[in-house]
Amino acid sequence: MQHLGLGVLLAIKGEPGLQREALVNEPALDRAERLANLLASIVESSDDVIVSKNLDGIITSWNKGAERIFGYSAAEAIGQPITLVIPEDRQSEEREILTRIRRGERLDHFETVRRRRDGSSIVVSLTVSPVKDAHGNIIGASKIARDITEHKRAQEQIRILAREAEHRSKNILANVQAIINLSQSDTSERLKEVISGRIQAMANVHSLFVETRWIGAEVSAIAKQELAPYLQEGQDKRIVMEGLQIVLEPTAAQAIAVVLHELATNAAKYGALSNAKGWIGLDWSRAEDGQLMLRWTELGGPRVNAPERKGFGSRLIEGTITPLGGKVHFDWRAEGLVCEIAVPT
Repeated sequence: MQHLGLGVLLAIKGEPGLQREALVNEPALDRAERLANLLASIVESSDDVIVSKNLDGIITSWNKGAERIFGYSAAEAIGQPITLVIPEDRQSEEREILTRIRRGERLDHFETVRRRRDGSSIVVSLTVSPVKDAHGNIIGASKIARDITEHKRAQEQIRILAREAEHRSKNILANVQAIINLSQSDTSERLKEVISGRIQAMANVHSLFVETRWIGAEVSAIAKQELAPYLQEGQDKRIVMEGLQIVLEPTAAQAIAVVLHELATNAAKYGALSNAKGWIGLDWSRAEDGQLMLRWTELGGPRVNAPERKGFGSRLIEGTITPLGGKVHFDWRAEGLVCEIAVPT
């Protein structure tokens, strides 16, 4: 087979058919050299770690991907044991890998941890294959390592979010169930209205959670949201609010939202908001033990008579706060209800 000269190659450049013919007529030695150069170029330009080692675990080649990921240059790594990048507590893995390579076995997608030059750890997926000489004898191993640290971190984040979503959904359903169990009315339509209002209070506070990425909700934001119908233009003096900026975690925030909804609903029907002159004072602070101290005071409404027994609203408020380790105190004064609530935060 005659070797094609440079002039012939230039003459056929740009002609696909002639290019194929030239490649077919290419001498085997030249073809092998060309393919070897192509393979070396692919290995060197790969984003993955591609290295080789002998059967004693000594590094014999180290590509640019290895330099970038592990931080050692080829000059620094070649001639060193591969344990250079293996954490102390994983040294046994290398002995097992070499044992399997000597048996002619291949390892596919083996996930483990490796150490960078700066001491940081990365998660990698390894593929290790035996390397043989011209006579078929195993003389070493080639190793491809892919950095999957971000992938594993994303998987863990998904697992965390799934567990959190499960926790939140169970918490929401438990609260809804409690609302239903604590709700009663004279008619089915009225019961439906009561339950819908209380569940809507929970839905309202959930919109605040979205804004804070489920960290919680600030007390003033909860109060403004639940008391919005009574804070309209011309009614701004009917509710006076004052308190520090306190962020409640979701469970406590949901409870306060339901409680404020209940207090406002009761005030609109029977208390300070049921006439034109009544008004409400709402203030809150944080106690020395960290608890939220919230005080609801009604003034200017109809004369109040202390009930002979707890109503459905009072039982709902106590049933919402008590499971959180909080306390509720109702003071039925003649001039209006005073409700004091303590909730752990």
